[in-house]
Amino acid sequence: MTEPLPAALVRQLRSTVGDDHVITDPNRLLVYESDGLSAYRVRPRAVVLPASTEEVAEVVRVLHAAEIEIVPRGAGTGLSGGALPTPDGVVVGTARMNRVLEIDARDRIARVQPGVVNARLTDATRPHGLYYAPDPSSQSTCTLGGNVAENSGGPHCLKYGVTTRYVTGLTVVLAGGEVVRLGGAGREVADGLDLVGLFVGSEGCFGIATEIEVRLLPLAEGVRTLLGIFDTMEAAGHAVTSIIASGLMPAAVEIVDKATIRAVEASVFAAGYPTDAGAALVIEFDGTEEGLDADADRAEACCLAAGAREVRRARSEEERLGLWKGRKKAFGAMGRIAPDLLVQDATVPRTRLPEVLAKITEIGVRYDLQIANVFHAGDGNLHPNLLFDRADPDQMARVEAASHEIMSLCVDVGGTITGEHGVGVDKRGYMTLVHNEVELDMLRRVRRVFDAEGLFNPGKVIPDEEIDAVAGVGAS
Repeated sequence: MTEPLPAALVRQLRSTVGDDHVITDPNRLLVYESDGLSAYRVRPRAVVLPASTEEVAEVVRVLHAAEIEIVPRGAGTGLSGGALPTPDGVVVGTARMNRVLEIDARDRIARVQPGVVNARLTDATRPHGLYYAPDPSSQSTCTLGGNVAENSGGPHCLKYGVTTRYVTGLTVVLAGGEVVRLGGAGREVADGLDLVGLFVGSEGCFGIATEIEVRLLPLAEGVRTLLGIFDTMEAAGHAVTSIIASGLMPAAVEIVDKATIRAVEASVFAAGYPTDAGAALVIEFDGTEEGLDADADRAEACCLAAGAREVRRARSEEERLGLWKGRKKAFGAMGRIAPDLLVQDATVPRTRLPEVLAKITEIGVRYDLQIANVFHAGDGNLHPNLLFDRADPDQMARVEAASHEIMSLCVDVGGTITGEHGVGVDKRGYMTLVHNEVELDMLRRVRRVFDAEGLFNPGKVIPDEEIDAVAGVGAS
């Protein structure tokens, strides 16, 4: 049980954001116990929902003065425990900060609050012939503040890159409530320091972004989308290698395995994928119309040469969305298999995909766990979903052990521990697989520059004494 906040402090917070926007009722706090990584749960002392930069600054000032830990939170769709509360901490959520503040079509820039849903920004900019490129699979619910915190990617990051490529400026509330402006359109990088790039991906450990300036792209003239159906994951993996090796540059290349296909097709998200298939491969090209059909033809030939039994091609936007549906709704269908899942996020060289996938399957068999795979095959960003019931301690132990083996495997073949989901709580114990102690100490030093007392999102990212501060959570 967490200790309630002092009544005087609650009154002070309510005077800043309003009575309805400070949550202390234990029943209402239940929904903030975890983010998308539901295996770990900690109830916060309170949740505060400010609506402006000024309110965030005052809330941070009050909490830091009282030496209370702050856990920033967006939509709670993160999959690494980045928004997991601490027993002594307060969650500061950005859900009310949901306005698109400015769209500059001429300079292709938008300025938004952190609670703006990712997909809504493209909805707002589409009438101007523009869109926001980073597209996490949760883009219909995830928010841009969380995308900044985790440096989120998405299916189309193969061609267009992840969040950091598009953030040009930030308004940030630092420790003690100080408000600073980093970057911004037309500003030169001061003294060669890219502070915007440093802040993006800092996982709430440096402060809270309250305004975000992003670069927009013109809508593509044309799009070609294909769905390859394969009898085995190995064949689909070989098709990916062949497509990339041929010199083609798809906007996205995504794999969905048999277990995921069956879960999707048994759900309200059914997309018409054949349930006897071993894997489905979604391939998309975009750009100027000239040459798109030829690229699609070459990709189809690569799939057929690798053993695809069928390759479908969208002839309309409706058909395109249908081909994507099984991939986009995969995580939402996993609940049909088990009540909980742990999504890993390692990245490996594309040429090692078939080998690594086979070994992940073997790990699942050895630990008697079902593992469903759905991932960004084009850049080797794996998402093995370990399915389990967190009420079963034995299953939890096997999930932790299997996760450690999977992450070690991916690092051993030349990969790394996260491609887009961040480190958070879940993977901070794996940081020593890819960083030595000198590098980790440098990360700690950078963190202290922004937050000397370590009150912003403690227990995340860096494997140190802070790990033990989060009750019930340990490094894997």
